[in-house]
Amino acid sequence: MAESVKTEVVIVGAGLTGLTMAFYLKKAGVNFRIIEKSAKTGGVIQTISQKGFVYETGPNTGVVSSPEMAELFEDLSGKCEIEIADPNAKRRLIWKNNRWHALPSGLMSAIGTPLFTWYDKFRILGEPFRAKGTDPNEKLADLVKRRMGESYLEYAVDPFISGIYAGDPYKLVTRYAMPKLWKLEQEYGSFIKGAIKKAKLPKDERDKKATKEVFSAKGGLSRLTEALTEAIGYENMILSVDSSLVQPIPDGFQLQLTTPEQLITLDTNYLVTTCGGHALPGLLPFLNQEEVAPFNDLKYAAVTQVLLGFKKWKGMSIKAFGGLVPGVENKNILGVLFTSSFFEGRAPKGGALLSVFMGGTKRPDIAEMDDDQILTLLNKDLPRMMSDRSLSPDLTRICRYRYAIPQYTETTGHRYETIAHIQQKYPGLILAGNIRDGIGMADRVKQGRSIAEELIGKIQAHQ
Repeated sequence: MAESVKTEVVIVGAGLTGLTMAFYLKKAGVNFRIIEKSAKTGGVIQTISQKGFVYETGPNTGVVSSPEMAELFEDLSGKCEIEIADPNAKRRLIWKNNRWHALPSGLMSAIGTPLFTWYDKFRILGEPFRAKGTDPNEKLADLVKRRMGESYLEYAVDPFISGIYAGDPYKLVTRYAMPKLWKLEQEYGSFIKGAIKKAKLPKDERDKKATKEVFSAKGGLSRLTEALTEAIGYENMILSVDSSLVQPIPDGFQLQLTTPEQLITLDTNYLVTTCGGHALPGLLPFLNQEEVAPFNDLKYAAVTQVLLGFKKWKGMSIKAFGGLVPGVENKNILGVLFTSSFFEGRAPKGGALLSVFMGGTKRPDIAEMDDDQILTLLNKDLPRMMSDRSLSPDLTRICRYRYAIPQYTETTGHRYETIAHIQQKYPGLILAGNIRDGIGMADRVKQGRSIAEELIGKIQAHQ
């Protein structure tokens, strides 16, 4: 069966970016369709209940780092409720010399910690007086060593970057990967001075919504995408798309879609892609080799997540957010989240749910290993680290993500320039998703809402 549809906006991808965008378009009365290759919405965000455990097979947490993130939950009130991580589990642990150490949270703990050398502890006193950098493409590792010292890089920033990007601070460009940190130095000349001055700046009520708290949704992150899906309506979605061909037409774009049930021709004024850079060349065949090159060159961290559920936990105290493992420690894991310690109902009472992350850009070989090889590597390190030499979980689940996290390296500037060029060349085309504007959940929500508001303004102006 064949069908032809005309709509104002087509969104490619029913992940968090696309669903957020569609949610606000619908609120404004804009006609749209979401197309998605999967049979379900949510993208990598999927919550599973099994054997008394509730776990995520995609992102485990988000951070309320923008007002838009808080406002999305407000707009979904009654359909989905935010869950803020237990403040008693805020401690972050760092592995050094065969034991966990708490990451300092204040001046006194920073002085006493064994994570940093005494040389660097004294050297940090001079951080406010060092000249700011002049290289706009300075790598994160170079910036940290210049301002704070080698030990801060190795035992604070490197594991932190492993936790966010599964990446390498020697390759990530600060201006793109950590823009807020870069702006502190550029605008205030110092991390310390910048943090103090920013803390004193007056905030309006909307700014205060960006609490920086770690969050999930009550019942799991799928509750968020399910609430968005319900509000958007399946009548505005085309799922299980086997293949798609996109071509420019006068005043817009035409998509030829194939699903198991039908062939669909979809004409639209605006086309928004939210898929990964690796998928863009196949989706947009009208782009030339020079235009697709930055997306073909975009590097991704391949991440393996091992979920471990214990009905009775017999190891170390896990009253913390989790532990990160610096690269200099030469372990087989990037870090472990103690998920059941900061979100309710994730494990049976007295039990534990751990999310262990492996691979990343430093160990891409792990992504190619089979389950037995991965568990063998895991068992070389984790039992000792968790003070439980038997470490016999009641639940084990291995998840692999080939294109987990795009790396904002020195190619990022060229990619941004190419995106601007393509959007100017093909009016009505918007390239979105985590190829730009950050990789966190709050970044995705902020981008989705921003694009929706941009499209609403353009459409209303033409009515």
